[in-house]
Amino acid sequence: MPPVDPAPQHDLQALYAEHHPWLCAWLRKRLGCFEHAADLAQDTFIRVLLQRKAPELREPRAYLSSVARSLMIDLFRRRAVEQAYLETLAARPEALAVSPEARFLIIETLLEIDRLLDGLGTRTREIFLLAQLDGLSYVQISQQMNVSVTTVKKHAVRALTHCLLAVEE
Repeated sequence: MPPVDPAPQHDLQALYAEHHPWLCAWLRKRLGCFEHAADLAQDTFIRVLLQRKAPELREPRAYLSSVARSLMIDLFRRRAVEQAYLETLAARPEALAVSPEARFLIIETLLEIDRLLDGLGTRTREIFLLAQLDGLSYVQISQQMNVSVTTVKKHAVRALTHCLLAVEE
């Protein structure tokens, strides 16, 4: 195994010892947080270590601040994405939890409506449901069912009359 050249490691140690406090202070002014500044300073020196540029740096502070600025931009972008994601999650409607009592009442009401509509003929029931549930106009229903608008109106009146009489009982 060839001997390891200690010069690059020594250069990085000297760069770190000389410029780390300055870089932390520089980042703290921009971030307003000592912990984040310390993290970004460490990330900056790791990047310098990985790029193996320590021995050839003529303007170390300019280079370190450039790398740190790039890492800071990445941090701000990541925070913006996280914030947008959290806002999207917060804007989603919460799942509706229906109590057992409310569920029972809803089912009972739906069964009562079904029994009420059972007294209607097939065509009258279909026209009533298309108008009430799907919100279709009489013209749209007539086109869909291939009947006249007058027929649709006649069945709609029959269905509404049936419902009103059933409710009065």
